[in-house]
Amino acid sequence: MKPAFSVIFLTTLIGAAQGLLLALFTAQSYALFNLLPVQSSQSFYAIGALLVLVLSALGLLSSFFHLGRPERAWRSAAMWRTSWLSREVIVLPAFMGVVLLYGLAHYMDWKPALATLPFGLVIDATLVLGLLASVLAFALFLCTAMIYACLPFLREWNSPLTVLNYLLLGSASGFALAAALATSNAPELARFYAAWALIITLLGFASRGASLLRNARLKPKSTLQTAIGIKHPRIVQKSMGFMGGSFNTREFFHGQSGPTLRSVKWLFLVAVFVIPALLLAAGLWAESPRALPLAFAVQYLGLLAERWFFFAQANHPQNLYYQAVA
Repeated sequence: MKPAFSVIFLTTLIGAAQGLLLALFTAQSYALFNLLPVQSSQSFYAIGALLVLVLSALGLLSSFFHLGRPERAWRSAAMWRTSWLSREVIVLPAFMGVVLLYGLAHYMDWKPALATLPFGLVIDATLVLGLLASVLAFALFLCTAMIYACLPFLREWNSPLTVLNYLLLGSASGFALAAALATSNAPELARFYAAWALIITLLGFASRGASLLRNARLKPKSTLQTAIGIKHPRIVQKSMGFMGGSFNTREFFHGQSGPTLRSVKWLFLVAVFVIPALLLAAGLWAESPRALPLAFAVQYLGLLAERWFFFAQANHPQNLYYQAVA
C-alpha cells in the first residue's frame, strides 16, 4: 500500500497522546494506594492533559489532509454500526472532551469526594475522569488498529498483533513523553515513568518483532494465473493497460524498492526500540535527565518510519495484476 503521511502523523500523534494520558492516570492511581508520593503540584497533571489535547488536535488536523472533501468529514461517523473508522471518529472527540475535563479539574483543584473505598481510599472527580479517559484511550487504540486488522485481504494487517502493536507502541511513546515531562515538572516521577517506558518498549519490540516474522512467512493465496483467470504456466505483463497511471497504480503500491524497505525496517527497529531503551536505561540507572527527552524524540521519529513501513509492507492483491507497476 502507499503510505499516506497524513495518516502516519494521525496514528503516531494520537497514539502518543493516548499513551501520555494512560501514564498520567497510572501515576495518580499509584499515588492513591500510596505506592507513589502524592503530587504536591497538581499542575503536572494539568500540563500533561494539555499536552494530550495538543497532540490529539494535531493528529486530528493531519487527518483532514487525507480527505478528498474535508467539508464532508462529519459523514464519516454515520456508519458506526459497521465501520471501525466511524467508531474512531466518534471515540476520538469523546476522548479529547474527557481529557479536557480531567485537565481542568486538576488545574482548578476541583476534587470533590465521590466515594470512599475500604481502608479510607477516597475516590475524587479527577480519578473518575481519569478512569473514563483511560477507557476511551483503550477504545481508541482498538478502533484505530481494527481499521486495518479487520481487512482479510491485506494479510500483513489481518492479525491480532496489529492491535497489540498499536497499543504497545503508542503507550511506549506516551510513557517516554511522560518521563521527559516529569524531568522538569515532577522529578520524583521521572524514574517511575522511565521504568514503565522501558518495560513497554521491550514488550513492543517483542510484539513488533513477532509481526515481522509472521509477515515474512506469509505466502500468497493467489497467483497471477488465478488473479486473471488464465491457467497458462508462463504469463508476462507487458503493459499496465493505460496511457498513464490510475488510482489503482498510484494508491495500492508504495513504489519503493526491496532494499529501501529493508533499510526502513532496520532503521525503525533501532530508532523505536534499541536507542530509546538505552536512553531510558541511562535515565533510569545513570540518573541522566537529559536522556529522557532524547529517548522520546528518537522514539517518535522512529515511529514515523515504523508506521511508513507498516503501510508499505501491506501487499494489496491487485498488485498481482499490475506487476509492471508493482
